[in-house]
Amino acid sequence: MTIPDFSLIEWAMIGLLFVWTGFVRTGLGFGGAALGLPLLLFIVPEPVFWLPIIAIHLLFFSGITLSKRMGNVDWAYLKKSLVWITPPALVGVLGLVTLPAFWLNVFIYSLSLFYGIIWFINYALSSNTPWVDRFWLVVGGYAAGTSLTGAPLMVAVFMRNIARSQLRDTLFVLWFILVSLKMATFIALSVDIYWLMALLLIPVAAIGHIAGLKVHEAIVQNDVLFKRWVGAGLAIVSGLGLWGLLG
Repeated sequence: MTIPDFSLIEWAMIGLLFVWTGFVRTGLGFGGAALGLPLLLFIVPEPVFWLPIIAIHLLFFSGITLSKRMGNVDWAYLKKSLVWITPPALVGVLGLVTLPAFWLNVFIYSLSLFYGIIWFINYALSSNTPWVDRFWLVVGGYAAGTSLTGAPLMVAVFMRNIARSQLRDTLFVLWFILVSLKMATFIALSVDIYWLMALLLIPVAAIGHIAGLKVHEAIVQNDVLFKRWVGAGLAIVSGLGLWGLLG
């Protein structure tokens, strides 16, 4: 197992970004990759470099969080939604390892820019029919398979169909299942996985994970304000990313 040759400044930036992803993951219950990956791509513009590391962390921390909370999961709705999420997620994983990095980065920055804008203007994805819900689950599943950035799309559906008290734990099970499929595919296709780097960053991400757990209720109660600030930052970062790619 090797560690990439980063400068001290790059390591410091990577550390801060993994604190951020850990904080978002437990603070909101979703979005660690969606809010962290666009920033990480400024350091190494290869999604397939970062996603296995993010996936390892998600498996580790969601496993710990769920170890005593499996009874608080809405299993009925989770099973129903997986029928629509899993197939496009598998297609997305194959796209991740076959599509050029340029197109993956355009997809990630474009989707992140969309998230940033709708969060900043406080626009909620809505649905009046089960078919629209299924559409968002399919699109979110594909985005999750491609880049682990489909969470906000799927969360919009889950929030309308399960109790808020069960939302975070149910989502953690969903992420665990999707990431397990992604990691199995990475291993089967012999994708380079920087295991040692991922393990060394776990204590760093744990700082954000613990902080997120402590302020989860406060974030939920101030959800609109939190998302507006985060949305503004995400829109700026994603816009700059797209400008760099297409400009």
